[in-house]
Amino acid sequence: MAEYSEFFSKNEPCANFEERSQRIKDFCDYHMTKNSRVILITAGGTTVPLEQKTVRFVDNISLGNRGAASAEYFLDAGYAVIYMHRQNSLEPFSRSIKGNVLDLFNAKNGTLEISNKVRGLLGEQVSRHEAARAQNRLLKVSFTTVADYLFLLRAAALHLAPLGKHAVLYLAAAVSDFYVIPEKMSEHKISSDSQLSLNFHLVPKILKPLVLSWVPDAFVISFKLETNESILLDKAHAALENYKHRLVIANDLESRRERVVLVSRTDREEIRMSLEELSAGIEIERKIVARLTELHAAFLANQ
Repeated sequence: MAEYSEFFSKNEPCANFEERSQRIKDFCDYHMTKNSRVILITAGGTTVPLEQKTVRFVDNISLGNRGAASAEYFLDAGYAVIYMHRQNSLEPFSRSIKGNVLDLFNAKNGTLEISNKVRGLLGEQVSRHEAARAQNRLLKVSFTTVADYLFLLRAAALHLAPLGKHAVLYLAAAVSDFYVIPEKMSEHKISSDSQLSLNFHLVPKILKPLVLSWVPDAFVISFKLETNESILLDKAHAALENYKHRLVIANDLESRRERVVLVSRTDREEIRMSLEELSAGIEIERKIVARLTELHAAFLANQ
């Protein structure tokens, strides 16, 4: 596990890391007294800075919709949710607001009114969000870079560990596979006067220490996304063999809204949307979360 230790030694956490870590700890401590089921959901992409004073960066494209939608359904199922998301990515409840925010309002006689077409939708989402916050069941923590993400993930896992099997990790973030070591970065903006060569290093596979050391009793779920479906399930099984966690949600880039496969070490289970469900606006995340809550309940019953 030297790779991840080296990563943490060569990178620095974000400026307000300690404050974010403390918020996660306080949330976990509170819900431990309530015997709550607590889930950490990660969502959105991570950036890889190319300069120390960052102007340019490499990004993983992910809006975070799967994580944001899943957070809503886990809240509906009674879980307390730590939503660890890319800054400015989609968030639970507010994700339903699409397009230009100015289109939500009408200006009349010097006052602003919410347009009728969104009033009902916004009212429902605001009510659900306020209820989750009032019950202290939703904590949102943001990250930007891959280093931010890994430092926060390690902290969150360690804070979740005392919850034992009541803790779930749902790792849906699109994490960068490569990064530039800070000491190899230009301090200032890279000049555009000549060609550029960069030396990328592999981001360590953090699942192994997470499962074996940081939060060994939790129900850990990872995602595997591929553009070549023929290798998808083999890669999902390989991940389970390598990292020893509970479940991989395997999905193909083109069909991820209509079909996923839940892969465990002993089973495969397809979740597929019907045309009727898609036409009715039902999201696949609703069905994913419904099945995961059943699997987690069985996991708890075996303790």
